[in-house]
Amino acid sequence: MLVKLFNTLLMLLVALSITGVINRTRAILAGRKGIRFMQHIYNVGLQLRKGAVYSPTTTILFRIAPCVYLGAALMAFLFIPIADLEPILSFHGDIIFVAYLLSLSRVAIVLAALDTGSSFEGMGAAREALYGALVEPALMMGMATLALFCGYSSFAEIFSTAQELNTNLTVVLLLVAYVFVIIMFIEAGRVPVDDPRTHLELTMIHEVMCLDYSGVDMAMIHIAGWLKNSIFAMIAANAVAVVICFHWWFAALLAVLGTGIAIGIVESLRARNKLVRNTTYILTIVAMSALVLLTGFLLIQNIEI
Repeated sequence: MLVKLFNTLLMLLVALSITGVINRTRAILAGRKGIRFMQHIYNVGLQLRKGAVYSPTTTILFRIAPCVYLGAALMAFLFIPIADLEPILSFHGDIIFVAYLLSLSRVAIVLAALDTGSSFEGMGAAREALYGALVEPALMMGMATLALFCGYSSFAEIFSTAQELNTNLTVVLLLVAYVFVIIMFIEAGRVPVDDPRTHLELTMIHEVMCLDYSGVDMAMIHIAGWLKNSIFAMIAANAVAVVICFHWWFAALLAVLGTGIAIGIVESLRARNKLVRNTTYILTIVAMSALVLLTGFLLIQNIEI
């Protein structure tokens, strides 16, 4: 039980640290001092002490959506191990359950945006639904590749033991990790798909759906975003650690520093895509994940490629 509790506390530390690493990386590359490492936590603390304001045009759906969004992300969060540490929750086939929980969180925030009746939030909801539908096959095929190599359908069992060092296996799992990092970019609404720093409603995707939220509700949305980021970052880090250095400290550091620095570099050196190019960008990741799954299947069958 202590191991499971340690895994959860370490996952929380990863979730809270990734945003700080992103902000520090962007500040260093821009030659600025930047904000405090934990400024995002301080901001959420302020929001938690404020009340929420609701438009009279919204229904109960708008009020419960942040709770569902956070609850689904938190439930999925509890299934993710750090290397060989055991998560609090685990059962056979939980990789599918986690995928459905992440989809539930997206549906909740999309329905809340539509409930406001705002044309801006409606556009953001439509884009979020489209990108979510397009990226979900990549997510499922990435999980299928992990299950194919390890022979299990549970995250705890998939990452329970280190894999033998094999060049083909290592390359495939590195590509799987890359797929999950790109999925993290898309799910979190980061550059190049979206820019969380923009203030132009016509081009916003994730942030525009939350324009009518404030106080505690906005804090829950931010916390859920941190949890979702840690889920994808840790799956990617575990896929690398399982064939290179299968220790919890290596996987945790890789999840925080690897994904945080990567996102910070991309946001500093690259502009966001035009909206018309986002679909092609996401479909490219889906095609790549399908190719990785096919390659993994052929390697498992000992077919020369």
